[in-house]
Amino acid sequence: MLPSNRSDCSDVPIIDALVRGVRVIELDLWPNSTKDDVEVFHGRTLTTPVSLRQCLWSIREHAFVTSKYPVIITFEDHLTPDLQAVVAEMVTEIFGELLYYPETDLLSEFPSPESLKGRILISTKPPIEYLDSKSCDDEDKKTKSADKGSQSPDVTNKVESDDKDVEDLNESDEKSYKESAPKYKRLITIHAGKSKGDFQEDLKVAGKVKRLSLSESKLEKASESFAPDIVRFTQKNILRVYPKGTRITSSNYKPHIAWTHGAQMVAFNMQGHGKSLWFMQGMFKANGGCGYVKKPDFLVEKGPNNEVFDPKRTLPVNKTLKVKVYLGTGWSSDFSLTDFDSHSPPDFYVKIDIAGVPADRAKKKTKTIKNNWFPVWEEEFEFPLSVPDLALLRIQVKEENRTEKDDFAGQTCLPVTELKSGFRSVPLYDEKGEKYKSVKLLMRFQFK
Repeated sequence: MLPSNRSDCSDVPIIDALVRGVRVIELDLWPNSTKDDVEVFHGRTLTTPVSLRQCLWSIREHAFVTSKYPVIITFEDHLTPDLQAVVAEMVTEIFGELLYYPETDLLSEFPSPESLKGRILISTKPPIEYLDSKSCDDEDKKTKSADKGSQSPDVTNKVESDDKDVEDLNESDEKSYKESAPKYKRLITIHAGKSKGDFQEDLKVAGKVKRLSLSESKLEKASESFAPDIVRFTQKNILRVYPKGTRITSSNYKPHIAWTHGAQMVAFNMQGHGKSLWFMQGMFKANGGCGYVKKPDFLVEKGPNNEVFDPKRTLPVNKTLKVKVYLGTGWSSDFSLTDFDSHSPPDFYVKIDIAGVPADRAKKKTKTIKNNWFPVWEEEFEFPLSVPDLALLRIQVKEENRTEKDDFAGQTCLPVTELKSGFRSVPLYDEKGEKYKSVKLLMRFQFK
């Protein structure tokens, strides 16, 4: 869960996300101003901090309000070993028996969500990486010092002085690490790491499972050359994809590139609204809205020659979805008579899209019904689908406006795998994903 860059950081977005069925919450951990406690805020942004203790209590109280399936907390950790020990004690105290962690350091296979109902898991980098990275930084500094030997004595002395400080600091860190690291490390169920830049090395499947994090742009780059390798990695390990750092307004990316490569954690900024969040809400309408959706078998299993699914490969049509839009109703109850046009009834039309693998993407649109609160379209569209298991049907109603941008009048996003043939009353939602009381469409779905 990434706090908005332009508002106060608080536990309200965390509570809201859990109530909406989100099962993975990210907390960005930093030392407080006096370095004796831990705060949560989005680093290098304008947010104000909130205490970690408050966030953890909110997670405990709301984790299983909507779904009994496990909640995973990912820590973006910027802490010293002493503060990692503080986090370990805080997590143990607040979550108690709700907390799940393995008896051994690393798992060879992740437990199923079904076996972890009602449990909370921690995912972050193990603390040893703190000292490893420190040592690497020290070696880099010493090398630079040697390279700069021909420069002025002032520069050389400054580097040497910094090296002395770092060595003293490392002695303190090593002592703190030996005392506190085991407490923190034992609570980590899903060991995490970020890409080192060598995708082939990152995607090697070892005996122990792990979590790899890639930004949306790094995933897009990796998918150009290593798409099957990514799918093979996700068959045993967890891939987490997150918004790139330039999304300072808490916007989001299209999630399908991650889903089609088997990524299990597709992180979103949850503060706003828009098409990407509608896709996420639609995807997780599946499986009873419990927050977990089983991946299709072709993303989990290997073929007879040990091959895996290649998202870039064009496949033959598997089935054709026929969608007929009959009529719409409810706007006169949920909106005021002047919400769309101040002097006449609205002019509604319906947009229908398929989101999925590139070959399946399509957009259709009905005619506009003029001046009518109860529009009747009676139009039918066909969508050939090569990978229906990854397809989402997005339905949006708009009110035509000749002089300005067309007005929003409702939307929904539905997994194709959840659609049942026949006539259906389809409720619509507002831009934030809240269901309207009365607005709905009468539609018919058929498969060929």
